[in-house]
Amino acid sequence: MRALGALALAAVAALLVGCAARPVDDPQWTAAYDGTFRKYSRRFFGPAFDWRWWKAQAIAESSLRADVDSRAGARGLMQIMPATWEEIAEQAPLTLTDAYHPEQSIAAGVWYDAWLHARWSDLPDRLQRLAFTLASYNGGRGRILRAQDRCGGCAAWPAASRHAPAETVRYVARIMGLMGAAP
Repeated sequence: MRALGALALAAVAALLVGCAARPVDDPQWTAAYDGTFRKYSRRFFGPAFDWRWWKAQAIAESSLRADVDSRAGARGLMQIMPATWEEIAEQAPLTLTDAYHPEQSIAAGVWYDAWLHARWSDLPDRLQRLAFTLASYNGGRGRILRAQDRCGGCAAWPAASRHAPAETVRYVARIMGLMGAAP
C-alpha cells in the first residue's frame, strides 16, 4: 500500500495539466475518442483539468471498446451498470439513450465522475480527491465511505485503500499508472 502512496504523490504534477509521454498516450490506445473526452471533461470539470484521466479510466474499464459488457452487467466504453445509467439519464443535463454509443457513454461517465468528485469536496488534496472519485466509480461511494471510516476518516487514499476492495485498489492504481504516476 505504501507504493500506492508513492504513486499518488508522483501523479500530482499530472493532475491538472499535461506532461511528458504517459502510457495513456501510447499509440496502442485509439485517439478516436480524444475529442469527446476533451469536450466532456471541459464541460464538467473545466478547461484546466487533464481530460486524459477519463481516457485512462475508459482504458481501465473497457480497453476503449464501446461494445463490451462486463460479467457484472456493466455496459459500453465507460462500463456503467444499467441502474446507474438510468440514474444518470434522469439527473444529468444530457440526452442518454444508448450505453454502447461511445459519445453517450463518455458523457455519462464523465458526468458521473463530476458528480462523485463533488461529493469528495471536503478532501483538500486534489489528487486524493480524484483517487476517492475513481474508487467510488469502481467500488461504489458507500463502500469507499466505509473504507474511509475504517481508517478514522482519513483524507488519503493509500490509508483508505487498506479497507477497500482489492479490485478497487488495483483499478485506482491502474489509472494512476496509465497517467504516468508509476515510479
